Amino acid sequence: MSVKLNERAYAHARELIAAGRTVHDDRDDWSEHRPTAADENAFIERHGFSEYRKWYLGLDVEHDEDTKARYKFPYGDFTDVHRCGVMSAESRAGQYKYTEIELAAAHLHGMLEQPVQAHRGQSEQ
Repeated sequence: MSVKLNERAYAHARELIAAGRTVHDDRDDWSEHRPTAADENAFIERHGFSEYRKWYLGLDVEHDEDTKARYKFPYGDFTDVHRCGVMSAESRAGQYKYTEIELAAAHLHGMLEQPVQAHRGQSEQ
């Protein structure tokens, strides 16, 4: 499996965090907060893969662009960035030695730990 960082999703996550669109949940909440397969299918039906891919930090380049199998390491619920999702992505990427994704998730995690006001100030500059 050849998985690389999805730069578009990473940029999208940073923008959402800067805008304050975050959920500061606990690490173990991701199993309850992550989108279900039905949620994913409904989102794809409404918005297409071009929007769906923005919510996954990893791209498995061995799969076609318009398949769910291509997208790995979700970080949100198609509305907000979830702290638990970012932490899960960071941990799993580290386990699988996807350093680029692990570092991106660690950066997002750090952004989430800063006060929201700091992000808004940075995005307005």
